[in-house]
Amino acid sequence: MISKVAIVEFNGDVQRSLKQALKLIGNIDDLNTKKRPVVIKVGVFNHKAETHSTVNVVNAIANSFNQAPRIFLAESDNYKGTGTERLQIWKTLFTERVVPFNLSEDANTRKVKITDEEIGFSHILFKPNVFVSTHVLRTFEKGSILKNLLGLIPDRKKARFHKKLETALLDAYEAIGGIDLVVLDGTYTYRGAGANPHVGPDSTRYRIKTNILLVGRDAVAVEAVGAALVGLDPEKMPVILEAMNRGLGEGKIEKIDVLGISFENLKENFRQLLKVSKKKRSH
Repeated sequence: MISKVAIVEFNGDVQRSLKQALKLIGNIDDLNTKKRPVVIKVGVFNHKAETHSTVNVVNAIANSFNQAPRIFLAESDNYKGTGTERLQIWKTLFTERVVPFNLSEDANTRKVKITDEEIGFSHILFKPNVFVSTHVLRTFEKGSILKNLLGLIPDRKKARFHKKLETALLDAYEAIGGIDLVVLDGTYTYRGAGANPHVGPDSTRYRIKTNILLVGRDAVAVEAVGAALVGLDPEKMPVILEAMNRGLGEGKIEKIDVLGISFENLKENFRQLLKVSKKKRSH
């Protein structure tokens, strides 16, 4: 089966654009049911920085699952703060159905093997629950959507996995049965120092307004298309190479069906935008 990645633009109406993207990839009727709770793993390393999916994008994702009995916005603790604290970014979305969930506080866990450790993963991460990963578009060679999986590890000392990062991320991917839907938030594209989550909170200095969404069911393919869009070579990114070696998705751009906006035209536009932004930063 050919992996599909939809790229759509938006100008204010994120919900309509996400609906368009979902239609392009064949819709999510199998995921959006009354029997399947949804876990939206938001990626937020530092709640004082801006390098995370916007409230509008997360709201659009939640609204797309209008049949789901419960939607969990999920994050874990790290050395920058608790998951609960960082989830407050999206507090305006919280309802009886859309609820924050700190993965680090769940006592109901299942043991999984991550690299050479046994770790208790929250019960909400496993099938039949639907797992959605959302993060930002950025020029970060370690990835975005797949890198987001490091946040499934509940303890704060996640840095111990950095030397075996690809193995840890893909062990987590396989442990939960994969990612069901990916929404790469290109409201802004983060470049340079602002793309690295470990750099200080002033990420707005390094962002460019781009107003696009990349959406797909194959997380590896979406990661690859996003990387190529911002000038990275997906086939030189260790996490994508390892994912392909494990048969978890497609990382070769020529084998991915990119739908919506002309990918080649958009790549050229991004090349010019990033070039101009770099010049401005150097003056």
